[in-house]
Amino acid sequence: MRVPRIYHPASISLQNETELSADAFQHLIKVLRLNVGDSIVLFNGDGQNYEAKITSVQKKSAQFVATSSQANASESPVNIHLAQVVSRGDRMDFVLQKSVELGVTEITPLFSERCGVKLSGDRLEKKQLQWQKIVHSACEQCGRSVVPQVKPAQQLTDFIASSFEGLRLTLDPTATQPLSSFQQAEKGIQLLIGPEGGFTDTEVSAAGQLGFKPMRLGPRILRTETAALSALTAVQYQFGDLS
Repeated sequence: MRVPRIYHPASISLQNETELSADAFQHLIKVLRLNVGDSIVLFNGDGQNYEAKITSVQKKSAQFVATSSQANASESPVNIHLAQVVSRGDRMDFVLQKSVELGVTEITPLFSERCGVKLSGDRLEKKQLQWQKIVHSACEQCGRSVVPQVKPAQQLTDFIASSFEGLRLTLDPTATQPLSSFQQAEKGIQLLIGPEGGFTDTEVSAAGQLGFKPMRLGPRILRTETAALSALTAVQYQFGDLS
C-alpha cells in the first residue's frame, strides 16, 4: 500500500506528538480509514518530507509522531511566477493544479478588463482559501514539499506596475520572438496570461511599457488555461528540469 502524503500547516518537531489538522484528519482517518500505527508522510512547505506514524485516534481528532525528515529535491531550478487572469468555472482551479505539477513557484490571480469573473469581499476571500487548498492538494499528489503561494488577487494594472528584476514574458500569437530567443534571469521569470477574450490593446501596450516582452508560442490562439500550461512547460524545458 502506498504511504499517504499530506500537508501539515505548521512546524513539525521530530519525536513530539502532534495533532493532525482538521483537513488531514478528514482525509486520513475518515476517508482512508487509517488507524494507530499506520505510516504517513507529511510536509509543511519547508522543503522536507517527514516520515511519521499515527499514535492515537479519537472521534474528532488524531495525533502523529514524526520519526525522521529528508530533504526533498523536487523543486525546479528556475523560479516561475504565474500571473493568471481569473477564468470562469473550474478552469482557474485546473490551471492552479497543473501549474503546481509543472513547478510554478508562486501564483497571482488577476482581474483585467475582459475578465469574466467578478469577485470581491467575502466571496473573494473564500475563493482565495479554496485556491490555496488546491495548491496544497496538488503538492500532495505531485510530491513537492515547497508550497507555492497564491498571492492576493489584484488588478492587472497594479501587478504590471510592481517591481520585478527578472524576465517578464506574456504570450502573443503575433509576436516574432520565441522563448529560445530570451535569456534566463537570475531573479526568475514572470509569466503573464490573459483572459478568455485576451488583453485589450491598452493593456498590451501598458504591459510592454512596464517590461513585459511578447513571446510567440506557436501560430495558434490558445485558450487561457492551455496558454498557461503550455508556457510553463516551455519554460521548464528551456530553463528548468523538463529537458
